[in-house]
Amino acid sequence: MKTVPVSSSHLLKGAITGGVINAVINGLINWFQVKGKESIYISVDSITNTEHTILGGGVILATSLAAILTVIAYTTFKVDNKPSFFPKGLMITIRNTFSIFGLIITLSILFQNAFGTMTTGPMGSVIITGIIAGFAAGIVDYQTKKELLN
Repeated sequence: MKTVPVSSSHLLKGAITGGVINAVINGLINWFQVKGKESIYISVDSITNTEHTILGGGVILATSLAAILTVIAYTTFKVDNKPSFFPKGLMITIRNTFSIFGLIITLSILFQNAFGTMTTGPMGSVIITGIIAGFAAGIVDYQTKKELLN
């Protein structure tokens, strides 16, 4: 198979496009979950709580997106001499998933530590969820394709 060389700027443009698409899709999904609610917790000033928070849901969303989108990017990206999915693709999937998990957890804890308990309306929830999803999708897409080109 003959492929055209891909530049870092081309990969970045594709990652941003994918990130924006994922932000919109996941924001819309979140809208149907939160519409009609008066307020939603962004964070709660306690590590152990029973309340659903946007950042807590964002960790699960970003982690699952990382795993799914890494597999999609690995299988659909065309490069010469691409190694089989096992073990190379699996290791990239694990690395991306743990990286995104750690990054979102860290940012969520820092936010909770700085601001404590905060609430927002449904539109704020949609925006924050979209940002988390877009951020995770863009990073994973870029990392996966960059790794395949190395």
